[in-house]
Amino acid sequence: MKILYAFQGTGNGHMARAQEIIPLLKKHVEVDTLISGHQSQLKADFDINFQHKGISLLYNKTGGLSYLKTFTENKFIHAIKTINELELSQYDLIINDYEPLTGWASKLKKLPMIELSHQASMSFKETPKPEKKDFLGELILKYYVPSERKIGFHFENYHPQIKKPVIRRKIRNLNPDKKGYYLVYLPSFSDENIIKTLKQIPVQWKIFSKYSKIQFREENVEVFPIDETQYLTYFESCDGILCNAGFETPAEALFMDKKLFVIPIHNQYEQECNACALDKMGIPNSKVLKTEEISEWVASDHHLRVNYPDDIEEILLNEVLVF
Repeated sequence: MKILYAFQGTGNGHMARAQEIIPLLKKHVEVDTLISGHQSQLKADFDINFQHKGISLLYNKTGGLSYLKTFTENKFIHAIKTINELELSQYDLIINDYEPLTGWASKLKKLPMIELSHQASMSFKETPKPEKKDFLGELILKYYVPSERKIGFHFENYHPQIKKPVIRRKIRNLNPDKKGYYLVYLPSFSDENIIKTLKQIPVQWKIFSKYSKIQFREENVEVFPIDETQYLTYFESCDGILCNAGFETPAEALFMDKKLFVIPIHNQYEQECNACALDKMGIPNSKVLKTEEISEWVASDHHLRVNYPDDIEEILLNEVLVF
């Protein structure tokens, strides 16, 4: 059996999940990999056979999705050409983690595909969503990757086809501790905005920044360039995580029993849905980077224990690699 594992390069969650899933797939089937998108800070620790620029959601530096940048900086004509030219008939199955090129190529050419992603969970009516629906956001979630077979990942099992998060081995192997500092990963905000806010809250902050090329400190705030090894070291021993309302980082924070505060990216409907789900679980969130709310969170001692089993290989064998 020959599989193509196609995944989105925007954000780090898709890459983190691929790092866990691809070695498991290779134990059982022949696997090629394809990535599209250009916004991930994680590096692949496996061979990538095909790489395309694809279509990425792009952001401004104040925490919001920029529709202008998304529609002007993506090469849509080239993406359509790539979809038409992709030769995928040699694969028995395409496993798609929110990758639009192979998603649309599979639909147009009627090729066997299953979507295995966090975004797939959004198609089930049981998944928590804000009371105020985002029409454009719903359209993007529905049509960015058209798929009929879906298995989703989310914070809880809202539906039988929604599984608990895939926690990568690098996280499972850590020994959680608390050393009094807080970790920050807010790539949708500029370093200046984050530092200005957090300097007013008298605890130690360690920010991992996609903008900074050097390590530096301003008072109680220390900034680091993206480095996975250093990030995991500080992640292991922090008291809490302040991050956007993506999926993998909040899931890993919950798994590690860390305090968690999330700020959904403005205009990013998927993150608003994630924040809604976390809010129902008792996790604090805010639409803006606000000193008062973050100060209250730091002063609190709220923890949420979760059970995220190491069962992805079982899911792959019993629910993915079957027809």
